[in-house]
Amino acid sequence: MAKLERKEQGLVERALDSRERAYAPYSGYRVGAALRAVGGEIFCGCNVENASYGATICAERGAVLAAVAAGCQSFEQLAIATESSPPAPPCGLCLQVLVEFCDDLSILLVNPRGEVVHTRLSRLIPKPFSG
Repeated sequence: MAKLERKEQGLVERALDSRERAYAPYSGYRVGAALRAVGGEIFCGCNVENASYGATICAERGAVLAAVAAGCQSFEQLAIATESSPPAPPCGLCLQVLVEFCDDLSILLVNPRGEVVHTRLSRLIPKPFSG
């Protein structure tokens, strides 16, 4: 795996582990996410597909939902694990959900082969919708 800070390494490992638990019988595309709250707590999510595709939950949104349900709404870093090379960014819907809670966020895109892309939420969604 690429050189990462210790905190980042732990976050990446949690995302990779979550990816293994994904439920993706339709696409076969498993995704895991690990979201670190400002207080240091980590919340994980994996994609959960559904025969009614609109009911599918992405890993990133799953992690955000878990955090909010636990009372956390401030985040500092997100790791997303996919099989893609290079590692894939979040979909637009997930980016918009993240923007709801963060003006900007450090994001690590990773895959099981050790590829790592460092990016920021503001680069992936430079002009988000705001209500």
